[in-house]
Amino acid sequence: MLRSKFFLSLVGALMLAAFSACSSKMGELSSDYFTVTPQVLEAVNGQVPATINGKFPEKYFNKKAIVEVTPVLRWEGGEAKGQPSVFQGEKVQGNDQTISYKMGGNYTMKTSFEYVPEMAKSELYLEFKATVGKKTVEIPAVKIADGVIATSELVEQTLATATPATGNDAFQRIIKEKSEANIMFLIQQANIRSSELKNAKAFTQEAKGINESVNKKITDVQISAYASPDGGLDLNTGLAEKRRDNTEKALTRELRKADVEAAVDADYTAEDWEGFQELVSKSNIQDKELILRVLSMYSDPEQREQEIKNISTVYSTLADEILPQLRRSRLTLNYEIIGKSDEEISNLAQNDPTQLNLEELLYAATLTNDPAQKEAIYKKAVAQFPNDYRAYNNLGKLAYQAGNLDKAESYYKQALQRKDAPEANMNMGLVALKKGDKAAAETYLGKAAGAEGLNEAMGNLYIEQGKYDQAVSSFGNLKTNSAALAQILAKDYNKARTTLDGVQAPDAYTSYLKAVLGARTNNPSAVTSNLKTAVAANPSLAKKAATDLEFAKYFTNSDFMSIVNQ
Repeated sequence: MLRSKFFLSLVGALMLAAFSACSSKMGELSSDYFTVTPQVLEAVNGQVPATINGKFPEKYFNKKAIVEVTPVLRWEGGEAKGQPSVFQGEKVQGNDQTISYKMGGNYTMKTSFEYVPEMAKSELYLEFKATVGKKTVEIPAVKIADGVIATSELVEQTLATATPATGNDAFQRIIKEKSEANIMFLIQQANIRSSELKNAKAFTQEAKGINESVNKKITDVQISAYASPDGGLDLNTGLAEKRRDNTEKALTRELRKADVEAAVDADYTAEDWEGFQELVSKSNIQDKELILRVLSMYSDPEQREQEIKNISTVYSTLADEILPQLRRSRLTLNYEIIGKSDEEISNLAQNDPTQLNLEELLYAATLTNDPAQKEAIYKKAVAQFPNDYRAYNNLGKLAYQAGNLDKAESYYKQALQRKDAPEANMNMGLVALKKGDKAAAETYLGKAAGAEGLNEAMGNLYIEQGKYDQAVSSFGNLKTNSAALAQILAKDYNKARTTLDGVQAPDAYTSYLKAVLGARTNNPSAVTSNLKTAVAANPSLAKKAATDLEFAKYFTNSDFMSIVNQ
């Protein structure tokens, strides 16, 4: 008799208030007692997080009961369990949350599941393990949410179109060069001495050689005449002007004799304070710092000269060692070295690459859009210049763009063995992202400062980390699938639409993202038209769309179903 009463008491304690004491569904709980945030589960940062708010109703929880509640995500062929929570009745001695029999009680559980693709078609349940004393009480599992939206996981596909960084060549077809010579003058004189005229003749012979070279071209000749900053300004102005005129006449005569046609531009500086400061700063003369301080304190030329003369201990040294070097005309020959033409470089790259230097070989690869030809050229560069990282890096880029991650990774590692270069680090970061190693990707990208395309790579990392606003910011106005994905995840649908329309080489995933965008903005025609294009380009996307909860409300749409059931 006592045992029968205890059994009836236990049943009453665990039954839903809406059920009578004689119900056969002992302890059953309705899904109405649970809410889940988000309502449809979503993969973020490789996890499926959920916040569950539950309620034990009034007169439900037996005072001696212990109930363990476990969230379980179930799919065909598998399941994943979250962290359980334990609750106890009022007469249980323990440290778990106590639930009142009379009032019932609310509780919150946070859980997360490591995402796997099969979760796209899944259901979230709560499973209960209940005991009253030593007796087990059955509480049926309760379904509280449907499926997992895994749009963020599309980054694994959009990453395929990310642009790895190139190890750029430093090829310059036209290299600007210059050659200089000096004609020196005696103090307060402007005539060119025969010993100095030899410098003008040697300068002219160099100009003649450049003029006759097949790959060099003279731009112009400059004459800059100076007077040293001792003496009056009027005297120095006239002196510098005469030095300019005399130098121009002499040099023009010599150029004419050598049959060199070149524009001669002549100018003068009355007092060469700039040159004076440079020579003093490079010297070891006494009181150097004091002289430089005077130059910085006074701008008036006469006051400068007087203050320096007042430093009597060094003025004689200045007069002997510094000032004579400023009484001059500087001759500057500006010319260009003209490199090989694109046609010559392409031809040599194919037929005789040993005639090309490294920069020319790397440049040759930019003259073709054929990946096979690029690869052949980079391999020749590796063979001829095995210590430079760029050809290895660029071979890795070709392998990445061809979808061969292992081959790309091998080349990038060889590049890094030669130099810890930003480009190779960025590209290794992309490989790590493709392989799902976010920690390694973050480490590599942290060493890629200055690499071209780093913002795009960081945007992809931020998507993987669930930092969608940061991803949007990092992508900026870039028009790629990944940029649009970030904008969709951040719910910036107008910008996503503009981005997708601007993708230069749209592929199946461009269209798929447009279909997702159509679903999120309640545009049925955009869903079906873009999904049709996506499936035509990549038939495997039909199966994905059939279980993708982005399209949940279209699962009964005949046009939608005709596309996914092809």
